[in-house]
Amino acid sequence: MKLEKKKITIADILELKKNFRAQGLNTVCQSAKCPNIGECFKKRTATFLILGKNCTRGCKFCGIDKQKPENVDIDEPKRIANAVKELGLDYSVITSVTRDDLPDGGARHFADTVKEIRKLNPGTKIEVLTPDFKGERSSLDIVLRVKPDVFSHNMETAMPLYDKVRQGADYNRSLNVLKYAKSKTFKVKTGIMLGLGESGEDILRTIRDIRETGADILTVGQYLPPTKRHYPVIKEYAPQEFETIKNFAVSAGIKTVVCGRYVRSSYSADKHFNESF
Repeated sequence: MKLEKKKITIADILELKKNFRAQGLNTVCQSAKCPNIGECFKKRTATFLILGKNCTRGCKFCGIDKQKPENVDIDEPKRIANAVKELGLDYSVITSVTRDDLPDGGARHFADTVKEIRKLNPGTKIEVLTPDFKGERSSLDIVLRVKPDVFSHNMETAMPLYDKVRQGADYNRSLNVLKYAKSKTFKVKTGIMLGLGESGEDILRTIRDIRETGADILTVGQYLPPTKRHYPVIKEYAPQEFETIKNFAVSAGIKTVVCGRYVRSSYSADKHFNESF
C-alpha cells in the first residue's frame, strides 16, 4: 500500500534519518554520501545497506568506511522488512558493503533480507545490488535462489583503472558475475562512473563488454568525490558527452541506459525497472 502523497519537508527528512538510526538501519544514501539523498528521502525511498557500515575493501572513490567489519546482525533483515512496510515502498533496493571476511561474502544475509521483505510486503519489487562475492558461484546462487526482481552488480569503472582505484576487485570477474546472473534469466543491471581518468576508448570498450554480458540496464554518472581526501575528479563530463555515451550504449544493444551527472545505480531504480520490463 502506497503512502499518501504529500510535500516532504526538511523536518521530514531529518525524521527519516532519525528513524533509521533508531532502528539500527544503514542506508547507502547516508554512508556513501550520495548527492541525491535529499531528493530520494523526499520521495520516502532509500537504498538499504546491510552487513554493517564498514567495508573490507578500500576503493579510493567510495565514501563508505574501511574499518574492521561489524558482527552480522541476524535481526537486520526483519527490521528492514518493517521499514519497507512503514515507508510503503513498492520498490526496494538492498545493497551491502563488501564482506570478504565472511565465507559466503554475506550472500545468506542478502537472501534472508529478501525473504523477510517478501513476508511483510508481498507486492514490493526487490532489487539486490551485490558485491562480487569473489566470483564464487555458490554465493551468487544463494542470492539468486530467492529470485530478486533485479540482480545488480556495479562495474564502477574501466579496466585500466581497477588497480588504481578499485583494489581487491577484478574487471573480468565483475563481468562474469553479470553474465552468470543473466544466464539464469534474471533481469540484470550495472553502473559505471566517469571522471576517474578513463579514455574515450575505455568507455566504449566497457560498454561493449557490458553489452556482451546481456545486462538489461546501465547507469552512467559523473564521479564526485565524497570528501577532499578521496580520489580526485580527473574530468567533468558535459551534458552533451553524456548524451553521446547514452546513444552509443543504446546502439550497442543495451535495453535501458540512464546517463547524467547525478545518475547513480540505485537512483530512481523503480522508474528504470518500470520502463524496462
